[in-house]
Amino acid sequence: MKHPDDDSELFDRLEAEMSTESGADVVDLDKARSARTTPEPAAAAPEARPEEPQDPAAPPALVDQPAPAAAGPGYLGRLAAARRRSVIPPWLRSAAELKTAATWVARHYAHATGYHALRAPVYAARLALQAPVGTARFVGGTLRWMADREGEPVRLAAVRREDAAEYLKLSRQRDGRVRLRTLAAVLALFTGLGAALALYVLAPGWLLALTVGAVTMALGAAGSRADDPVIHRAVELPKTTKLTSDIVLRALGALGIPAINQAQAKGRDGFEFTAPITRDGPGWRAEGNLPYGVTVTDVIERRERLASGLRRPLGCVWPEAVSDEHTGRLVLWVGDQDMSTAKKPVWPLLKSGTVDLFKPVAFGTDQRGRWVEITLMYIAAVIGAIPRMGKTFLLRLLLLIAALDPRAELHTYDLKGTGDLDPVGNAVSHRHRAGDEEEDIEYAVRDLRALREELRRRAKMIRSLPRDICPESKVTSELANKKSLGLHPIVVAADECQVWFEHDKYGKELEEICTDLVKRGPATGIVLLLATQRPDAKALPTGISANASARFCLKVMGQLENDMVLGTSAYKRGVRATMFSWGDKGIHYFVGEGADARIVGAVYVDAPAAEAIGARARKARELAGTLSGHALGEAPEQATGPAYDLLADILAVVPAKEAKAWSETVAERLADLRPEIYGGWDPDALAAALKPHGIGTVQVGRRVNGKFVNRRGIERAHITAATAERDGKRDAG
Repeated sequence: MKHPDDDSELFDRLEAEMSTESGADVVDLDKARSARTTPEPAAAAPEARPEEPQDPAAPPALVDQPAPAAAGPGYLGRLAAARRRSVIPPWLRSAAELKTAATWVARHYAHATGYHALRAPVYAARLALQAPVGTARFVGGTLRWMADREGEPVRLAAVRREDAAEYLKLSRQRDGRVRLRTLAAVLALFTGLGAALALYVLAPGWLLALTVGAVTMALGAAGSRADDPVIHRAVELPKTTKLTSDIVLRALGALGIPAINQAQAKGRDGFEFTAPITRDGPGWRAEGNLPYGVTVTDVIERRERLASGLRRPLGCVWPEAVSDEHTGRLVLWVGDQDMSTAKKPVWPLLKSGTVDLFKPVAFGTDQRGRWVEITLMYIAAVIGAIPRMGKTFLLRLLLLIAALDPRAELHTYDLKGTGDLDPVGNAVSHRHRAGDEEEDIEYAVRDLRALREELRRRAKMIRSLPRDICPESKVTSELANKKSLGLHPIVVAADECQVWFEHDKYGKELEEICTDLVKRGPATGIVLLLATQRPDAKALPTGISANASARFCLKVMGQLENDMVLGTSAYKRGVRATMFSWGDKGIHYFVGEGADARIVGAVYVDAPAAEAIGARARKARELAGTLSGHALGEAPEQATGPAYDLLADILAVVPAKEAKAWSETVAERLADLRPEIYGGWDPDALAAALKPHGIGTVQVGRRVNGKFVNRRGIERAHITAATAERDGKRDAG
């Protein structure tokens, strides 16, 4: 038999053997667990030094230290950082939106009133024809009521049960009801007949006719069938389902995003609502936080699945990111109607009105039906889309807005050659051309050369004006009104601009001039609008696309085209024009007016309406005396060959023995050679002019007064090589 002390002796021997091993120690598990959960006070912990080895028996350092009592911002700090919701709804603060809403309501009830008023005789005739049926139903219903027919099923049930006592009780109750109801019916009959006789004898004719008509309509209504109502609806209101949290969670769970699916599989929502779901314009708005690691772009990529989960048309579902929040904050707006088919408010400029290009003008509506405005001055704009998505119509809309400012001088080029810009060009444009033939390109080249000279003249004019007249060194509406200064707005537009920049002979020069207009034109009152159906580096040179302050991107097919129009990394930020469907014509992302990218549905103006607006703009110009150029039938002066050859002029002023020259020296020599062209050029202007030719500046060192000076300049060999390459291509062509 084993003695109890044997176990104690065994454990004592094991402890002795372990104590003899180097570095070995007996660990008390209870103490170790308490050390992990209960840290020692900070004052008692000695400061750790990198060079001292840590004690293996020391408790491990805690990763999450216990929070002090006053962690985070205080109450006032949280109040200061709180986001206050608007007391007055946005639509009520905006006079334009309130006016639009009131107009819609008034038009709705005016339409319903007119609809029913026109059909009132038909309604009256149908009610009169149904009056006999209604009379029969009324009499039959009265007799059934007098006979207490509603209690008959209960009495029959008592008979089937052979319950004599219950039947006798119900029979006595029926007899009492019948006597009372018969008496009431007889009294009502004699009272009604007396009242009818009194009306017939004493009442005027109009009251008698009104009474007979009312009784007839009442009997006709009683005789109508449920499946054939007399009065039909004047307006079919859309039937939409209220957006609820369950519907949103169901839709998010159908996207196939693992983090959301895992959370919902564990009984959680997978989406944290940060505000109640509310009505926002003609739709519902839901806002909240996605799970950690899930971004709004993940949801936007699955917009079709989201629409399926919500059981709504694709054009009703618009997920958006919140620019001033983290990338997981989602705003989901679900409209009552498809944005592409929903009825839009009437454009204020469709029938009347003029424009001041220096002030915002409405050109489209967002998903919620609110007007979106644009200020055409001080911008350069690019429009990109695949064919047949409304790119040309959007460009024509912007030109119609510009045409309604009588001061504006328009230069319009329809390089597609279909005549879509003719309603503007033939009516008011100073220069206009439709087509891509060689003569059309040469016409544009001559015009753009003249515009560049006008740009330089305006720059000198602005520089010479007193500070009190031109305080910000740019054209203002007041300066544009002074005809003597010649600083009126100039709007240049080209549809299918890639035809210009890919031209083998004039492409580089056109790119150079347009780049200059994009960079320096806005301050001098010159606006450049370029549209293309192939937004790539050739169709939109980087010098132009990178400096365009207004961007319109309709549907495109890929990330490259998207970012070429909307800016670098727009696709990664969730601004994706690839999500638009084929039916979203005219709907685009708009970046401009100092705001984040917005989804806008441009106003649709068809050709007849565009011609009417063009005619109105022409009349305003005739009254103001600003109609000129092509609109008056005046042709520009013909010129042969280019006005100047920059590369040849540089080779002329920089001799072959001078391998390198400072940019400022070259600019001075060019100004001496052709003052009317190069006057006022500086090193920056020279560098910008050489960039389209693929020529960059280099550092050129010179010794001046014994000191070595290093400045920006050019190498003559680069100019020679570029000239030879260009001339070789021309000869080959």
